This record gives sequence, structure tokens and C-alpha cells, in this order.
Amino acid sequence: MEAIWKEYQQNHKERFLEELLGLLRIPSVSARSEHKPDMIRCAEAVKQHLLQAGLSTAQIYETLGHPVVYGEKITDASKPTVLVYGHYDVQPPDPLELWHSGPFEPVIKDGKIYARGACDDKGQFFMHVKALETMVQTNTLPVNIKFIIEGEEEIGSKNLEHFLEDHKDLLKADVVLISDTSMLSMENPSIDTGVRGLSYIEVEVTGANRDLHSGVYGGAVANPITILAHMITSLHDENNHITIPGFYDDVVEATQEERKAMAKAPYDEDEYKKDLGVEELWGEKGYTTNERTGIRPTLEINGIWGGYTGEGAKTVLPSKAFAKISCRLVPNQKSAKMEKVLIDHILRIAPPCVKVKATPHHGGDPYLTPIDSIEYKAAAKAIEASFGKAPIPVRGGGSIPITALFESVLNCKTVFLGFGLDSDNLHSPNEKYDLFNFYKGIETIPYFHKFYAEMRG
Repeated sequence: MEAIWKEYQQNHKERFLEELLGLLRIPSVSARSEHKPDMIRCAEAVKQHLLQAGLSTAQIYETLGHPVVYGEKITDASKPTVLVYGHYDVQPPDPLELWHSGPFEPVIKDGKIYARGACDDKGQFFMHVKALETMVQTNTLPVNIKFIIEGEEEIGSKNLEHFLEDHKDLLKADVVLISDTSMLSMENPSIDTGVRGLSYIEVEVTGANRDLHSGVYGGAVANPITILAHMITSLHDENNHITIPGFYDDVVEATQEERKAMAKAPYDEDEYKKDLGVEELWGEKGYTTNERTGIRPTLEINGIWGGYTGEGAKTVLPSKAFAKISCRLVPNQKSAKMEKVLIDHILRIAPPCVKVKATPHHGGDPYLTPIDSIEYKAAAKAIEASFGKAPIPVRGGGSIPITALFESVLNCKTVFLGFGLDSDNLHSPNEKYDLFNFYKGIETIPYFHKFYAEMRG
């Protein structure tokens, strides 16, 4: 079986790549309304790829936002069913001037694909499409398989919950399989045992009812930028511990055993700093870098603006200042509760010299996959089969908002089988995806289906 998979993949690898490059050329930016036609075009392209790969049916479902693509191939009702999840939407490419090539004009350089969405998540979900094709064309598909590829992951999957609720029977499965995460490296393969949750808000601070002359009014009227800066500074203490009352109340502390297991993951702090171009690292005192990005919650300022930012000088005391603030959450923090904790605190610390408005954006709960589950064991065995070594279990620092909903609505576990790297510039200019990783994913995924079917009996 393995030999015929590899032969088929080798014979078609150039076509696999060309088809992915075609998807990457579609600017499917979900956050911007001007790209709505591109979103529809990309959904249609995904549907066609699924049908060409061997699904029996595939169709586009409209939502209140961007469409969902669903398809399936049911081979035998007695076999287990795997639901593959991915997303065809991508982050905005800004700032454009920092890209070495066009974000939607994919370029292959030094064995890497450079394009927005190359890794997150077009390159990764497309591995599953080509793995499906491999199994169908070699008549070796051992499971029933379903695909749900959405167009709103990068804006919080805000309409997918309704889709899940409305189509429970259609989406019924035994496991959800997701490739939207990273490995430590190709030399040290790993599996994310979980992802952090997210709460995201926007803050608006208003001072005077109009912009003012900073000479005439400066020193007498509160500057919203200054006030906002003071408020933000107060959110961490001298140990970089978050100061919001109740923020850590629901955090499940990792055991010493888990922390020891995490410490076994290869980590070179000098290389880490060199890659990022920083002299020193910053984070919560008492925790290692891997712990700070995996088992600890965080609060970050994602954007801040106000006043005059154009060329030259303008001596203005601005009327308004703004910030976008996000928190990454860990078990058992709930997104809705933490959103309220954050907003209530921001409003509480606002001085009376300004008016403050805090608006929620999107979020999602954290998720963990038990490493003693069949789902995880099948994924680990698949990686060992293709890489020749067992994967290291790690906690992912990012968020996939829909994963907790899959378990609550569909009542099935999720397993993460990601092939990206933390250095792939996700959400940044010059996003990339190694060709080796792309092809390794296509090689590994059929093993998951094989071992999962065997373990399920």
C-alpha cells in the first residue's frame, strides 16, 4: 500500500504543486468586503478540486458571511468517518511594501513557496485534497471521508457555529482532522496536543469633542493617546504578569510532569532570538519560552493608533485614540467570560477625564486532545511511519476557534496534524511553506487514515 501511494505521489507531484499555486493566486481575504467576489471564486475552486480528487459530492453552502464548501465520499457505513477541516480564507497581506514578491503571485525560492496562504491554510488543507486523490486513485481509501473548508477562520468563524448546528447529521463523524498547526521542525516532528483560545476587543478612548491645538490646550485637556498608553501599561506588572483581577481564576496549571515533557522539546534560545532579530526575550517570569507560548495565557496589543500620523508635523491634541487587544487563553478559560473580564477592567480603570468604549470582536475556547486517545495515537503512528521517529507532543500557541465547537456540537475529538513551521511568517509579510513539508504532509496523511481505521476496528 505504502509503495503505490509513494509512486502515485511522485508521478503527480508537479501537478499537485501547480494546482496549489493556482489557489494561492486567488486573493481570498475574508476581512475585506472588496474581496467578496474572490471569496466566491476561491470557494468554487475548492469545490472543483474536491470533486476532481475523488469525492462523490461537493457543494457550496451560503452563510450570512462567506460560503462553506462541503463534500464527502462514503465508502461503507460500517467504516469510521473522518471529517477534514480547513479554511480557504487568508489574512490581509499588509504591509505590502515588506513583501519580496507579490503576496498573491506565488514564487518558489530556495525550496519554499512564498505567498499569502501558502501555509495558513491553503497549502495545509490542500495536502488532504491530494492525499484523498492518492487513496482514491490507488483504491486504498480505508475510511469514509468528509471535508468542510470554510471562508471565515481568519475573522473568527463567526457563521460556522450556525452551520454546524444546522447540519449536524450531514457533518456527523468519528474524528475531526485539522492541518493548521506547526511542527518543531522536520528533523524533530511534533504534534500539537491543543491550541489556545482567544478573546479579542477594540478600545476607543475619547477626550475633547474635536481635535485641539496642542499649544493652546495641551496640559489642560486629557490626551486620549496618553491616557490609553497609561491604561495599557497597567495591564502587566514588573514580572510581566497580567494584572486584571480574575484573569487567572480558571487557568488549569500544567503539572510538573507536563512541564518536564515540554522541556524535552529541542530549543535553542540564541537561534530563537537570532531568527526574530531581538537581543532579549520578554515574558511572564517563572516560565520558559515554550511554556509562555503554550501553557500560559497572554495579553497582547495588536494595534494602536490616534492623532496625526501623516508626513511632517501637525501639533494636534487628538480627540480619539484606539487599540486592539487580544488574549490567548488556556484550559479552562472561556472566551465569553474572559472577554467580559477584559472589557469590565478596561472600563473600570478609565479615568473620568475621558470616555471609553470597548467592543468585542471574535474569539474561541481553548482545546486539548488527549494523548491516550485513538485519534492522537493514529496521528503519532502516521508521523512515525513517514518520518522514521515518534513525534513530540507539544501545546500550540495559536488559536483555531472552531475546535471546541466541533466537540460540543458534533461530539467528536479533534486531532491536529500540522506540517507548518513557526518561522513560516504566518499573518506576516513573506509567508512561506516549504515544498518538503507540503509533500511530506501528502505522504503522511494516508497513513493516518490507515491506522485510524485499523485502531477503530
